[in-house]
Amino acid sequence: MRTTTWGSLLAGLGALAAVIALDAPVLDAQNRPRARALGIPFSGTPGPLNAITDIAGVEVGHVTIIAGSGPRVPGTGPVRTGVTAVLPRGKVWEPVFAGWFAGNGFGEMTGAPWVVEGGLLGGPVMITGTYSVGAVRDAVNSWFHEELKREIPWHQPVVGETSDAFLNDGIGQHVTKTHVFQALNSARGGVVAEGNVGGGTGMVAHGFKGGIGTSSRRVGAHFRLGVLVQANYGTRDALTIAGVPVGREIVGAERTRRGSQPPADRDGSIIVVVATDAPLLPHQLERLARRVPMGIARMGGVASNGSGDIFIAFSTANRGAAADSGVTPIAWLPNGDLTPYFQATVEATEEAIVNAMVAAETMTGINGNTVPALPVDQLRAILKKYNRLVP
Repeated sequence: MRTTTWGSLLAGLGALAAVIALDAPVLDAQNRPRARALGIPFSGTPGPLNAITDIAGVEVGHVTIIAGSGPRVPGTGPVRTGVTAVLPRGKVWEPVFAGWFAGNGFGEMTGAPWVVEGGLLGGPVMITGTYSVGAVRDAVNSWFHEELKREIPWHQPVVGETSDAFLNDGIGQHVTKTHVFQALNSARGGVVAEGNVGGGTGMVAHGFKGGIGTSSRRVGAHFRLGVLVQANYGTRDALTIAGVPVGREIVGAERTRRGSQPPADRDGSIIVVVATDAPLLPHQLERLARRVPMGIARMGGVASNGSGDIFIAFSTANRGAAADSGVTPIAWLPNGDLTPYFQATVEATEEAIVNAMVAAETMTGINGNTVPALPVDQLRAILKKYNRLVP
């Protein structure tokens, strides 16, 4: 079994590397270019990293688990899974204001009731495969106790999931407490690994390999907004990039197949985390989360019946968000100032999904099931045909 722990490296390194590697690295670098480098004409101005880590204090860590090939043996493999950690203020216990929304509820995000009720996110947002939610949730509580030496009696860990069962032995529940600790401990600011990493390892998006993607936007002169997605949803025919029907235009490319047989289009899910340093209140952050589906719709997503489209947004402003009692001064933006943040959410969600697909590489998992990478050369040719390619 190969297990790789990914952290975000400092800006300017220009490549990604494993922070901790057990046995052997899964990937030494993200070899595929990011979407903007291909000339895709996204709207909006990104931050310096074009990542959720453009929000000061936000850290991201991944653990990627890949092992075995051939027929599935429940409990043994093959394994194509992992876990991703997003820490709003790094490795501390300091809750932030947050909001939550489900575009379609065929999925899970633990801890959401308190985000809705209390307007607070305590601890990290974790993302993994469907069958690993319980193990990840319990491990987060243990991490605070064992690693940070904090006793937090009210903590309801937030763990979102999408199903990697097409490629992974999900029922084997291969994500362990050790993996969760590694993802949290290795989390860093800076460049974020994308594609076949962390919780996104075994995911499929629009009939091509999906996974983790991220993007950011500058909002006005002072604030930023960032998005991280775990994309595992949508059909190939519906895939739309920069307004172009890319999925229908792609020809001759390998199709997702179940062993030697092509499957029908599958339902899936997407988890989206939105972060901002703007001083927004919980109800305003929920309003941001409600705009995420507009970015997914730009890609051709329709929140299908079997899709778990679940979103959480948080603000790193207002250090006194979790005061126990008393009158606590806070800053906030009037609702009349929010439209640029809505637009930034839509734009960054769209670009993060494309970044996930562009970064991801072809993967074969259980029973020979194979998901091809998005053919980048065809993508560029199609965009050029529609006069949508930036020189």
